[in-house]
Amino acid sequence: MAGEFAGMKISDAREKIVEKLKAKGLLVFIDENYVNRVATADRSGGMIEPQIMLQWFVDVNKKIPSRNNKSLKELMLEPIKKEKIKILPSHFEKVYYNWIENLRDWCISRQIWYGHQIPVWYPSTKARLGTGQAPNKEIYCDINPPKDIENWVQDEDTLDTWFSSGLWTFSTLGWPNVNSSDLKNFHPTSVINPGYEILFFWVARMILMSQYLIGEIPFKVVYLHGILRDAKGQKFSKSLGNGIDPIEIIKEHGADALRMSMIVGIGPGADSKFDIQKVKAYSKFANKIWNAARFVLDNTKNFFVPENPVYDEEDKKSNEELETLVREITKEMDDYKFYIVAEKLYHYFWHTFADILIERSKKKILENKNSDSAKALLFTHLIILLKVLHPFMPFITEEIWSMLPVKNKNLLIIEKWPFFAQGKSNDN
Repeated sequence: MAGEFAGMKISDAREKIVEKLKAKGLLVFIDENYVNRVATADRSGGMIEPQIMLQWFVDVNKKIPSRNNKSLKELMLEPIKKEKIKILPSHFEKVYYNWIENLRDWCISRQIWYGHQIPVWYPSTKARLGTGQAPNKEIYCDINPPKDIENWVQDEDTLDTWFSSGLWTFSTLGWPNVNSSDLKNFHPTSVINPGYEILFFWVARMILMSQYLIGEIPFKVVYLHGILRDAKGQKFSKSLGNGIDPIEIIKEHGADALRMSMIVGIGPGADSKFDIQKVKAYSKFANKIWNAARFVLDNTKNFFVPENPVYDEEDKKSNEELETLVREITKEMDDYKFYIVAEKLYHYFWHTFADILIERSKKKILENKNSDSAKALLFTHLIILLKVLHPFMPFITEEIWSMLPVKNKNLLIIEKWPFFAQGKSNDN
């Protein structure tokens, strides 16, 4: 509000304005039946009324001398165009370009209680904060307050949340100390995995901040995931009351089962519908892994697996098939095709390792015919399968790994990924 109504709440000022119009004879008619569409907040139900207020903006087209006279727009576009940063799936690159190329100046001030306060001060005797009017031209703008702080008042607005969170990749690593060992060792990072709906809000702002403040990209790969929706395809929301509690799902079916259900069959950038039956299916898979591991451990007690075991013909063929699978999924992991890898491992473990190899080995061990070959195959297969399953089902694989009689082993999470080349393995 302005003039004599400055500083008043809208609801109070509205009545005062009506009284003044009446007093001046300017109010002609009040229609009690007039219907107007009024925006309201979903959660509080309060009225939403736009107000003209002083705001702070970032000029996205201004040339920056310290960055070779490039604008913020150019700093955001350059890493993508030069393929320093890869966006997956790739069709989101066009979406990114379209948004950046048509970018307007960024309003960075917010009228909320939480966040970094705008680093702007006005002389305390002349400030007109919260009035929607321009303050006195004398303005102090710096991250450090003015020396005679008692004579100044800081702007009450806070920075846009995405402005603050855009600093995340380097602000946690010792910055503004550019010689920080953490900053040198861990920046830029390899992969970031946000939802596609915040490609502009967060990913672009992290690229902007990193490029502008430290002159380098913040990450090398942006792997975008989709939105998890309910069974009807609607977004989960408190107002709709269609949410699920992941803690309850984990208590009943396990974290590994929930993880697998969120990976198998869901490519990057693809929305998916939550299906409890899918979670239940992978809970049964976790049980299958546990039972298979127990069988292997029970039947390889006091059995020493040589470094280069000798297999019979069918076990040799099975060992080669696993090596081929590991080579395939290693390439697919490098290509970020996690959804394909998870499905392949599920099918191999259940339908090949458990249904065929274990059942076949039972006869060999029982009849003591090529039992050493069978035991060696089962034990080495279990080790390799636990390692390749670990990124997808970390809890059960780590627990089983802790039970294996493997020399000089670390936690499974820091063990080397199995690697096969020319029929030889460097996996120990």
